[in-house]
Amino acid sequence: MAETVSGPLHKTPLHQLHVDAGAKMVPFAGYDMPVQYPTGVLTEHNWTRSDAGLFDVSHMGQAFVVGPDWETTARALEALVPADILNLKPGQQRYSQLTAEDGGILDDLMITRSGYAGYEGWAYMVVNAACKDQDFAHIAARLPAGVSLKPDPTLALVALQGPKAAAVLDDLIPGIAATPFMTFIEAKLDGMFVHASRSGYTGEDGFELCIEAKNAAAIWQRLTADPRVKPIGLGARDSLRLEAGLCLYGHDIDTTTSPVEAGLTWSIQKRRRTEGGFPGAQRIQRELAEGPSRRRVGIVPDGRAPAREGTPIKAADGAAIGMVTSGGFGPTVNGPVAMGYVNSRFAEPGTPVLLEVRGKDLPAKVVTMPFAPHRYFRG
Repeated sequence: MAETVSGPLHKTPLHQLHVDAGAKMVPFAGYDMPVQYPTGVLTEHNWTRSDAGLFDVSHMGQAFVVGPDWETTARALEALVPADILNLKPGQQRYSQLTAEDGGILDDLMITRSGYAGYEGWAYMVVNAACKDQDFAHIAARLPAGVSLKPDPTLALVALQGPKAAAVLDDLIPGIAATPFMTFIEAKLDGMFVHASRSGYTGEDGFELCIEAKNAAAIWQRLTADPRVKPIGLGARDSLRLEAGLCLYGHDIDTTTSPVEAGLTWSIQKRRRTEGGFPGAQRIQRELAEGPSRRRVGIVPDGRAPAREGTPIKAADGAAIGMVTSGGFGPTVNGPVAMGYVNSRFAEPGTPVLLEVRGKDLPAKVVTMPFAPHRYFRG
């Protein structure tokens, strides 16, 4: 998860706590971030699946789109993304993508309709860290008169994920365990403001907590004082989301992929599929009607050798049909897993394929994702 960078790295408000905990720090999206703690990625991954893992995601971009009323704000956003924003209920959150005019994906993001009194025309959004400067410039330049973008660098973001996350938080914020999936509540934790959404990036039940940066360390320490909670780094975050079949921007989705190719059509609601009105609608509507030429698929190698990003995917006869975009060892499934794009003729689950790993063609097959079952709260 490390990367080559130039210039000084940013630090999240929790940086010193990671260092004090013995985390291995690496450059990621311009930030100095924990890739793992002393117990290691495997232990952190399994802990999140069995208990509650705490992630620092304060490097993500947080901002507000502000208009005079919800309809104005929603329609401004619908000119940028293919999701139905207009019909979000107060406090409801939705996943979408910033699309380019050719239907490629500039970034993926979460958009939430404000449920706060006096902020009826506000939408809260979270974008990827590596894209946030470009995203904010792109959005700000395309908003109509009377609607503005307000990035907020005074906010931090942490995610508590795993089957015990709701119980941990309910002890601190009574009643939070009843929060529906993909909605938020306003709460106080030891008197500190918390905007808590039931969502995450692991396939597990959990919450993302938008908090004031000045309170981040106190809230982190309060959560990690619970024996059910352990801090988790970027390494396990990646293996968890891979098992869950979730896309990583810049790898599984980018400006060359459309939401339809990526298997994200579920995030484009019926009204938007019909009406269009978003960048790239012509291509996306065509692919919805006719099918795309390639599709993102899950792949399981027959052996134990993992197929990493960039691994060529071949048909059984050796013809090139695609490329792996994410791959590695899946601790929960106890074996290698991968995802990538293949020619649509080879996208049917059960299709045998070959993976060219270190010059050898290794047998594998296309499978349905996720690799590990999603356990989102559906109560």
